[in-house]
Amino acid sequence: MTLASVVGQPRAIDALQAALRSGTLHHAYLFAGPEGVGKELAAVGLAQALTCPEQPEVGCGQCASCLRVAKGIHPDVTWIMPEEERVSRGLAGRSDFTGTPSRDIRVEQIRGLQERIALHGLESRRKVALITSAHRMNEAAQNAFLKTLEEPPSDTTLILIAASMDRLLPTIRSRCSKVHFAPLPVDLVAQRVQQERKLDPQTAALAAVMAGGSLGRALSLDVDGLAQRKDIVTRFEALRPDNVLPAMRFAEEFGGGREDAEQALALLSLWTRDVALLKAGADTLANLDLKELARETAARVSESELHRRLHLIERAQGAIARNGSPRLQLERMLIELLMREVR
Repeated sequence: MTLASVVGQPRAIDALQAALRSGTLHHAYLFAGPEGVGKELAAVGLAQALTCPEQPEVGCGQCASCLRVAKGIHPDVTWIMPEEERVSRGLAGRSDFTGTPSRDIRVEQIRGLQERIALHGLESRRKVALITSAHRMNEAAQNAFLKTLEEPPSDTTLILIAASMDRLLPTIRSRCSKVHFAPLPVDLVAQRVQQERKLDPQTAALAAVMAGGSLGRALSLDVDGLAQRKDIVTRFEALRPDNVLPAMRFAEEFGGGREDAEQALALLSLWTRDVALLKAGADTLANLDLKELARETAARVSESELHRRLHLIERAQGAIARNGSPRLQLERMLIELLMREVR
């Protein structure tokens, strides 16, 4: 893996390679964009370019230094991430931490980083710090990190990787050079998913559309959950305001866990967009096998109500992402939809 091998992000990669060639690299970068679109791969590629002894400012991707950067064990490349993320990546066990592993990056981790980058590099002329899920720095950690941004070591490059840039302090954002990563082309995601997960073309295409241009999300989607797609959509469209029990059962069944709820909501969002496209005269749907049901729904539901559906779905997705109860959020969404139909 090198910068040159990152696919689907030509503007971001070209900007970084130009800075390396001209020697105008910034001391701190903020890689911003959706999850799973290549931000971390680009950060690893940049770290390799800065530490590679074989091809300085480019990175060969094959020498011992580059391989250790890719594995996360290079002595001059420091990784910072939430404890929970370390557990999910298999880098630590839950028993390694006192209490429940934190979902935030805490101030103690930033202070440890500051101590680390204050030392001379062991092998390379430059040191690199990669902060994954930088948007998860809590307030104390962000305030501590500001001191590093204000007085950065001259031989260190800081790379922040964030999916939610607006959760970082404005003062942090203003002191970083921003590199924006866009959603990947759906065709590219579908091709990679089909190859890596051995899926049929239709399932791979559906996974790519549902993932919204995120290869990482598409690769991690529950294929069995995708098989429930038709059941979820038909049950959703069968809900009526004169009987809320099916809505409660729907929320109970698909709100038992965060991942199940998120996947159900993603399916409903994609379905609602299909109906809106059909209503607008388009003929290319993600749920092509449900086209007849989409026609029936488009004839029954107004354009403004479809917009309202999307708003309520997105609100539920946001609440669950902020640790809201999946079941309660599904119940709230469905009740508000049904109450609207009563009016």
